[in-house]
Amino acid sequence: MHPDPDEPQSTGVHAPALRTGSQYYDRAAALASNHARCISASAGWRRRAIAFAVGSLSVLAMAPFFLWPVLFLTLPVLVWLIDSAPEDADRPIRAAALDGWWFAFGYFFFGLFWIGEAFLVEADIFAWLIPFAITLMPAGLALFMAAATAAAKAFWKPGLSRILVLAIAIAAAEYLRGHIFTGFPWNVIGYALAADEFSMQSAGILGIYGLTLLTVLICTAPLVILSSPAKPQRSVAATLLLAVLPLAATYAYGYSVLPGRPLATVPGVKIRIVQPSVPQHHKWAREKQGEIFNDHLALSQTSQAGRTGDLSGITHIVWPEASMPFLPLATPRALTAIGELLPENTYLIAGALRLEASRLGDEVRPSVKAKGRVFNSMIVFGPEGGATAVYDKLHLVPFGEYLPFTETLEWIGLEALTRIRGGFAAGPSPRPLLSVPGLPLMGPLICYEAIFPAAVVQGDVRPSLLINVTNDGWFGNMTGPYQHLHQTRVRAVEEGLPLVRAANNGVSALIDPFGRMTGSIGLNVRGVIDTAVPAPLPATWYARFGDMTFFAAILVFALAAWAMMAYPASLADFEI
Repeated sequence: MHPDPDEPQSTGVHAPALRTGSQYYDRAAALASNHARCISASAGWRRRAIAFAVGSLSVLAMAPFFLWPVLFLTLPVLVWLIDSAPEDADRPIRAAALDGWWFAFGYFFFGLFWIGEAFLVEADIFAWLIPFAITLMPAGLALFMAAATAAAKAFWKPGLSRILVLAIAIAAAEYLRGHIFTGFPWNVIGYALAADEFSMQSAGILGIYGLTLLTVLICTAPLVILSSPAKPQRSVAATLLLAVLPLAATYAYGYSVLPGRPLATVPGVKIRIVQPSVPQHHKWAREKQGEIFNDHLALSQTSQAGRTGDLSGITHIVWPEASMPFLPLATPRALTAIGELLPENTYLIAGALRLEASRLGDEVRPSVKAKGRVFNSMIVFGPEGGATAVYDKLHLVPFGEYLPFTETLEWIGLEALTRIRGGFAAGPSPRPLLSVPGLPLMGPLICYEAIFPAAVVQGDVRPSLLINVTNDGWFGNMTGPYQHLHQTRVRAVEEGLPLVRAANNGVSALIDPFGRMTGSIGLNVRGVIDTAVPAPLPATWYARFGDMTFFAAILVFALAAWAMMAYPASLADFEI
């Protein structure tokens, strides 16, 4: 018998497979649609609780967890909340702003919870401030996300365009957060897409704000598209276009640029990174000053292998931020001890306080206003014990190193928030480079100066090395030190420069220009790293053009969103 040509033919094993795939898609789409409807129908405290909860979960995308796929679940919820901000209400934009604020409040509340530990160092004085610190700061930072969701709602239309609009709004808000009121670009959402050494490499082109644009696009698209009433073919095509291809390109680029062999090193340079792990509550005790200084000297003479009195081959020693809890340039015994420590042609790079026009015997005490300006500095000491170069910290921490509205805050009794009465003075701008004998031209960074993209190198001359000294003891033992470290690694990738990081209690590391740690000391571990220094890469795209690529990407996204809204019929095959 011959088969009837008009009768449907069996495709053997293929038909069940196709039916199964279609069934899986239908079930997933139904599940996503149901969740979207439930979330959109929420109101009042339930709606705020949902926004707060998904914002809180989004912190898992940051260091030290790096569970960035959680954003595939949390960011779509934000879209569905904005979707349901009632169009017929008097203030739909206000409703969207509240959704964004609660989302970001949860994100920053749990992402910056470690800030409370700084107030426990002197708990008898500062513990009462903890509730204010861990709530008011997240509340203030959340205003940027509120502005983003409000702006997005103003241009909100059904379909793919709203995904692009939200990506633009959030990325722009993160950029502003990094610049307004001295800036605080901590835990920028783009760090989720820099969670591993492969995806991190795109920071050398886009910078962290460009990665934020991609992160929101990639993580928002799949579930939002799946929950739409579009045909499966269109949904799959849109997901491929907006999520799969950008993510694949990010990883493919990382695989293509990461070398499979060790990098060349700077000839004739061997650095010893010292991590003393001094408890923060001992750091500024006057009776501990000599003990802390002597411990630094002893560690500096101990090799990574544990041999004492061994400085053979070491050309430079790096101590952390404020490693000497006194004024070394006004303390002759300290200068003599440093000179005795250093062999010929060996230099010490140390974080220390510096008093302008200091004299022998000068000291700085928290309760007494200093006789001159006090700087948080990085000082280079030569074999004779004297200073050969000095960098004064430029980007100071508000409320930690200086008091905004000083007279008002001192009047209500908050002058003790800064380590020094009256606060530290800022160094000159733009940030100068340091010339240290034996080292290539070096860019100095003190503490959180390393979290500011496009600002770690200022001026027209490019350094060949970055050195970051920090005291993350203030950040406690939770997530803060790891978040700080990860952001520092991304700076190395953006600039294509090796980075030496000396932290009081960790994590100290040697970071290569690809953001890889080739040596490190864990949190609260006392030790040293003896290491050569990798050679710098040629200037990256980001090092040459900064955030111009990010601005160009914003323009491309905006044009694409406008085209989708202005010509929906022409783009029907790509719309949902």
